[in-house]
Amino acid sequence: MNHTELFLVAMTIIFTVPWLIWRLGRTEYYAPLVVVQIITGILLGPGVLGRAYPDYYSFVFTPAVIQSLNGIAWWAVMLFVMIAGVELDLKKAWAHRRESGITAGLALGMPLLLGCAAALVLLGFEGWMGPAAMTWQFVLGVGMACAVTALPILILFMEKLEILRQPLGQRILRYASLDDIAIWGVLALILMDWARIGKQFSFLLLFALLAWLLRRLMLRLAEGDRWYVALIWLALCGFGADWSGLHFMVGAFLAGAVLESEWFDQARMDLLRHHVLLVIMPVFFLSTGLRTNWSVGGTAVFAAGGLLLLASVAGKLIGVGLAGRILKWAPGEAGIIGWLLQTKALIMIIFANILLDRHIITSEAFTALLLMAVLSTMLTVPLVAPRLARLRRLILRDA
Repeated sequence: MNHTELFLVAMTIIFTVPWLIWRLGRTEYYAPLVVVQIITGILLGPGVLGRAYPDYYSFVFTPAVIQSLNGIAWWAVMLFVMIAGVELDLKKAWAHRRESGITAGLALGMPLLLGCAAALVLLGFEGWMGPAAMTWQFVLGVGMACAVTALPILILFMEKLEILRQPLGQRILRYASLDDIAIWGVLALILMDWARIGKQFSFLLLFALLAWLLRRLMLRLAEGDRWYVALIWLALCGFGADWSGLHFMVGAFLAGAVLESEWFDQARMDLLRHHVLLVIMPVFFLSTGLRTNWSVGGTAVFAAGGLLLLASVAGKLIGVGLAGRILKWAPGEAGIIGWLLQTKALIMIIFANILLDRHIITSEAFTALLLMAVLSTMLTVPLVAPRLARLRRLILRDA
């Protein structure tokens, strides 16, 4: 087969296998299609399919095919991260700054501390810290991966639970939005390259100037033109951030963060997110699976994943529980919010991909983080839905 035919075979596998598992297995309640796609990517990677059937794996997933898939995956995830940036609602967070700041700070801080402790445990063993990492970068990177909340997947879950447009859903979005800013800020700190500090400082200065000009331009454009300008802006920011050493995903988030959600029709934005998930994000999930590695041993990877899952879940629930006591929430409220903020999936996977790209973590550590992200996301709906059924009145209560 030629390169084009192999590429189309790979695309057929990417879209067929997870959809059949999701549809025939009826996994929607505990594993939405997004999660199934991530798991399928792991199964199709070198650690599972490549080890069980190396000839089939090497026949389909040639270097040329993987390179083509990576190009699609990069643009898909840049679009998704930009949408997450656009949907940040800092005005509402500021209006409720005490309640939002306490909750977001504790919801991020506690899993960060426990995640850093888990990273220190991993440092006692070979095979987890990347060759280009300093100890503080590895510890902070793994700790922040445990603290991440995936805003786009959180929105999908709250739509499924029918609370997104309710006061409770809007409160949770405020908390997640503040945490998103902290997550990308910490990532920029981890990626700060003192050998290229001049380029990074120049990029940030130029970005600030162009963002100011862009915001003035957007006010003068019709909504239809704003979408095209936003895509041009996304590509430029991604290029500038990568050129400076901050990674193109940091640029994608910054590109969206300076855009106002009211400049775009909300229904069209929801459709764009849906279509990106449907049409091109499955390629990113597969390309992520192709990066997994089990060379330190399956038992070790699962043990590391379990340790990180414990740090992530316990930290998030403890942090939100403390916020609930300080703010005098109703009984049961902190549990619902804590489990919803536990959703990781996409943003954590993107975060871990960047750490892997910069050789701050190894592919084995990446695999453990991926397992943690998948399991924590799968726990969300089954644990939240029964609580919501018992405490339905909380949905309508504002902060």
